[in-house]
Amino acid sequence: MHTDTERCVRAVQSKDARFDGVFFTAVRTTRVYCRPSCPVVPPKPENMEFHPSAASCQRAGFRACKRCRPDTSPGSPEWNVRADAVARAMRLIQDGVVDREGVPGLARRLGWSTRQIERQLLAELGAGPLALARAQRAQTARVLIETTSLPLGEIAFAAGFASIRSFNDTVREVFALTPGELRARAARRPADPQDALGPAGTTPPAPGVISLRLPFRAPLEPSNLFGHLAATAVPGVEEWRDGAYRRTLRLPHGHGIAALAPRPGHIACRLSLTDPRDLTHAISRCRRLLDLDADPVAVDDRLRADPLLAPLVDAAPGRRVPGTVDPAEFAVRAVLGQQVSTAAARTHAARLVTAHGVPVEDPEGGLTHLFPAPEALAALDPEALALPRSRRATLLTLVRALADGSLPLGPADDREEARARLLALPGFGPWTTEIIAMRALGDPDAFLAGDLGVRRAAAGLGLPATPAALTARAAHWRPWRAYAVQYLWATDDHPINHLPASPAPATPA
Repeated sequence: MHTDTERCVRAVQSKDARFDGVFFTAVRTTRVYCRPSCPVVPPKPENMEFHPSAASCQRAGFRACKRCRPDTSPGSPEWNVRADAVARAMRLIQDGVVDREGVPGLARRLGWSTRQIERQLLAELGAGPLALARAQRAQTARVLIETTSLPLGEIAFAAGFASIRSFNDTVREVFALTPGELRARAARRPADPQDALGPAGTTPPAPGVISLRLPFRAPLEPSNLFGHLAATAVPGVEEWRDGAYRRTLRLPHGHGIAALAPRPGHIACRLSLTDPRDLTHAISRCRRLLDLDADPVAVDDRLRADPLLAPLVDAAPGRRVPGTVDPAEFAVRAVLGQQVSTAAARTHAARLVTAHGVPVEDPEGGLTHLFPAPEALAALDPEALALPRSRRATLLTLVRALADGSLPLGPADDREEARARLLALPGFGPWTTEIIAMRALGDPDAFLAGDLGVRRAAAGLGLPATPAALTARAAHWRPWRAYAVQYLWATDDHPINHLPASPAPATPA
């Protein structure tokens, strides 16, 4: 996109927010880089140059605009759609792998050499893995500076910087302000009630809680997204409270609690972390959970081209695919949900949580545990599971494969290889494999042709109702078949398609 100068200029002149995060505009005269939708008067075309990433702009010597804050743009949807090694590398960098494991760790996960990674990322993004991670550290630092009272020295190391000096230099270079000046500017801004959580937007932040906005590309239809998460919430791990979805998070340096609520133009997010070094990772998890880096216009335009889907899209454009904060957790829950109701699946999961989850404290609500890790479930006594014998075997085989690493389900893992490994496990058929591909692996083209709700909706619309015929018909919806599933599901009056009418904190079973 950034190499198509004429198209980029048109996007900037029309302030088209659909391209925020897809490319960045650098202004040669001011040495500032902006979002395409920046509210200032667009510069002359001859003074613009276009970059594929914020890191590329910073590497070329440009600093972030103080008006449009391009460092807080939604992520490029390209990295969710593509399944090649560059896209997988970007998902890992966004997840903080370079900060935790360095470029060699990134290379090990991808099966590449560090030189290959450097060359490929430079070619596509104009910056190598260190520069991309540095840009992300700068944004993490800005969030901590502006939303917490942590001392600046602690923020430096929490954001992943190796020294106070590199922290100060980077912040000054990227934002043209010192860390102290950033904090002072933030203190002068009036508090926005839309950033608070709660039905009236007045819930005060607790000490140690980080409040921030998660941007997305409009439109965003919250009903099926938050409705699905609330209706399937596992007691003790998740809850819907005061107009927000809340859940516990297992993070690299500790644990946390996230609260997420839809607001006009953004998602209000509050994070309570035992270690602030996990901020980048927690934000990445929340964005994947809510599919916030999707391009709803591209998705809806493709699906709207089918005259049978067009009325569904026009009625509620911008549906997202609910994801997960932990692929292993979701895989376990998918097995527990095989051929049972939503309520029964929640009950089975809650029993596992109570018996094997790690207890946590939640001063603000009713969350009590982290979902048990595969290692904690691998030694389960099968007789202790209130499941049919065949499903016990399926669950134990799954958790052992997850625990020993023979079934990787991370953001950088190959989706087709993961499908093949899942299908090779006993008790795994197309439905379980595709729901895991859709929600745990983030595959935008995953398709549940045999799902009862999908087949019922298809028949009601005049689409083929048999899995084989529906799969053939759905070829026109590629690469967005997972989104088509959301529109088909939404034709039913199931609770997953509606925001809860009132808070309903759950009690662990």
